[in-house]
Amino acid sequence: MHPNTLSTGCHWDDGPRTAPPRRPLRVAATSPSRLLRAGQSRRCHRCGNRIDFYQRTDQRPIALHPTELTTAHVPETCRWHLSSGIAHPHGDGSAWCRIPHAVLCPGQTATTRTGPHLEAVRRQLAVRTRRLIDTGIFTPAPPAACEPPAGSDRPARSVVQLLLGRYLAETPVEGIRCVAQTRHRHRCPEPVLVPHTPQGLWRLVPASPQSGQLAVPAALMAVYDLSRLPYAEQMRWRTQRCPAHATNPGAADLALAGWQIFDPLLHTAHIRTRLPHAAPGHHGKA
Repeated sequence: MHPNTLSTGCHWDDGPRTAPPRRPLRVAATSPSRLLRAGQSRRCHRCGNRIDFYQRTDQRPIALHPTELTTAHVPETCRWHLSSGIAHPHGDGSAWCRIPHAVLCPGQTATTRTGPHLEAVRRQLAVRTRRLIDTGIFTPAPPAACEPPAGSDRPARSVVQLLLGRYLAETPVEGIRCVAQTRHRHRCPEPVLVPHTPQGLWRLVPASPQSGQLAVPAALMAVYDLSRLPYAEQMRWRTQRCPAHATNPGAADLALAGWQIFDPLLHTAHIRTRLPHAAPGHHGKA
């Protein structure tokens, strides 16, 4: 005798075997943030605990603690709330709020005076960090070197001028990577700088401050200038997308654009007074 086998379309109790349809992650066209929720969480490189990244109202990213805390236990200057995927630097009147991870991170020196409740959360994160290190799940990252390798004039992080402002990239110009999501739900591996698109110009320009920044001593610095490119091309760089995803508004972002508003006082270590050799784009002077 052969045992009776159940139909693949039914469970053991003859109930129908149904699988919920897979729904792709999508971003509404009216959303102020193009970043998918799957691309907002990662581990802090200092303590290994989870952090959630969100865009602020000025389009700059901020790392928030993944859970809400009681508003009464959080200093007023540390209260944040979320609205439509955007982080706002104040409370929304509710009894709960979010707090920047830097306030609680056990891998950083506390610069804000907190009460006993936040100190308890900080100790819990420190215990979790030690557990992650002991089990080999997390290894603290060494201090990042701001200087490039000896004998090299290539900047470790390029300063780019576009859209009437200067921005500091996370990598050299040729290493800036597209942040869009592919059809396979991975981050696009293509660079933003590709040969068949308009190229920028390496120039030596005065390290003058932008609006609202303190003045610095007169000096020249190397900047990858994109200001002469068409507006659409500058927006492609600002949103950090490859040419293929720049023309696909339906593709969401799987990571935050790695730009920082360049400040000559805060980012002095990334100022280069000579034009890089063998760099993309032509060289020129101010």
